[in-house]
Amino acid sequence: MKTLKTIILAFCIIFSFNSFANNDTSRDQKLSMNYAVQTYIDAMTQGKIKDLPEVLENDVKFTVTQGQNIVNFSKNQMLAALKGSENMQQNCKTNFTVVEQNDAQSIVKVSMIYDMFTRINYVTISNTDKGWKITNVSTVFN
Repeated sequence: MKTLKTIILAFCIIFSFNSFANNDTSRDQKLSMNYAVQTYIDAMTQGKIKDLPEVLENDVKFTVTQGQNIVNFSKNQMLAALKGSENMQQNCKTNFTVVEQNDAQSIVKVSMIYDMFTRINYVTISNTDKGWKITNVSTVFN
């Protein structure tokens, strides 16, 4: 009986340590540049907007060039607009490339290729005290 209690106690301790380690990894991943980029891509292409607010800096600026017009959106305006396409899969192929990167900031080009046009998003991501956050998105259509 004493051996059984010892085994159960050991199992509980190991399970507890493993749970804490997994939470740290998840939290660390959410602070990474890759997580910010993938969360943005998932929101734009698959409508998975649930985690998008946490990777956007509060004063993020969205700029969309439409012909000769340039339209600006705030974080709240963009999130409200994306609510209408929540969980909707875009009919496009998506790829991204890192245009420039250093320890403080990165610029990523996200291309959403549709049959008749391509939407190109230049996403600026900054390494803040809260992890990597999107600070600017400039969109053009080709």
